[in-house]
Amino acid sequence: MSTRIEVVAGRRRWTVEQKLAVLRDAFGPEGSVGDACKRHAIGSGSIYTWRRQAMSGELGGARPAALPTFAEVELSTPVPALSAPGGHIGIELPSGVKLTVDAGVDAEALARVIAVLTR
Repeated sequence: MSTRIEVVAGRRRWTVEQKLAVLRDAFGPEGSVGDACKRHAIGSGSIYTWRRQAMSGELGGARPAALPTFAEVELSTPVPALSAPGGHIGIELPSGVKLTVDAGVDAEALARVIAVLTR
């Protein structure tokens, strides 16, 4: 008795539209990478590679991820020195960035950090 084995040579070619459809299937609402792999007969490594390419703009038809932007902040009064250690100060910048610092933070150091965040 002989067993017949079929060997398929070559790789399957995927169009950009097909790759994007697989990504929507895998990462869309109620999507699942495992289910998408089974439905499309593809390995999860390909799906994650295509996702990375889509996010970086390497995969045609996808926009690259937006770079973060920062807003300028003006301090109207200097940050007062606090005498009671152990508390926390919450700071929310106009851009939506939130900082929490120890109450004993050095005012000059805090000003430098805020200056970097607002560039």
